[in-house]
Amino acid sequence: MSKKTIMLVCSAGMSTSLLVTKMQKAAEAKGMEADIFAVSASEADQQIETKNVDVLLLGPQVRFMKAQFEKKLEPKGIPLAVIDMKDYGMMNGPKVLEQAEGLMK
Repeated sequence: MSKKTIMLVCSAGMSTSLLVTKMQKAAEAKGMEADIFAVSASEADQQIETKNVDVLLLGPQVRFMKAQFEKKLEPKGIPLAVIDMKDYGMMNGPKVLEQAEGLMK
């Protein structure tokens, strides 16, 4: 499987960085090559334009932005979902990674 790029978007990019670390560990344990990173909502547009993103996950705190991201991502064919609030709150990296993988199939 080729390297996958998973972008997480939250309001400031801070709380999500811990989740990124846990997702990276889960990906390594599976032998999955992944570039997983978090950005703030204000940086997201630039990243979408400059990186080859395979899937975008929104943090629960920015779920209200889903419609505007759908408009930007649809022409590029990038799947989008909101991270489950429970998984986000518990920083459940393996579960969120699973969610991202499911969207990329």
